[in-house]
Amino acid sequence: MLTAFTAGLLLITVSELGDKTFFIAVILAMHHSRRLVFIGVIAALAAMTILSVLLGQTVSLLPKNYIHYAEIVLFIAFGLRLLYQAKKMPAACDTEVVEEAEAAVKQADLQLPKQKSSWAILTEAFLLTFMAEWGDRTQIATIALAAGNNPIGVTIGAILGHAICAAIAVIGGKMIAGRISERQLTFAGGCLFLIFGVVAAIEGA
Repeated sequence: MLTAFTAGLLLITVSELGDKTFFIAVILAMHHSRRLVFIGVIAALAAMTILSVLLGQTVSLLPKNYIHYAEIVLFIAFGLRLLYQAKKMPAACDTEVVEEAEAAVKQADLQLPKQKSSWAILTEAFLLTFMAEWGDRTQIATIALAAGNNPIGVTIGAILGHAICAAIAVIGGKMIAGRISERQLTFAGGCLFLIFGVVAAIEGA
């Protein structure tokens, strides 16, 4: 369980810092109550984590050999893809990710009244985060982790990782957003995925 917890925690913390959902939380926290934004964001990420773990447990019903090799291929493929992306990225903060987050928040704001209630802020934070996270590499990686590891450990570790990233975004995101190197974070994430792939291969052997 400790290994599953640590894997979930490291994977999410490294992958989510500087991600689209991170900047959505930063932008929302600049305009609304930080407490409400944090609750909405972490609720969405926790729901997505639980859903991913449940999907992972469904996948675990397949033959163990298939799951094992699929997990290795998935992690190594993600790792190589992230390293390739990091090589192509500028050294500074990736403005494309920030612009995507700003566009998502702006579009949601147009559909809601100017005077937002607490419930409207919570709903906006939840829906924007959930939709941004759906199909993201961290969701797929969480499914893969849950398929081959202790589901409770993966769930707790992943939710804690999400909570750490959300807290950083909501509390100090405005100060550090421009200093985040998407390139370095993507490189670190790629290395982490490769390590998980190698570990999975060694454990299988």
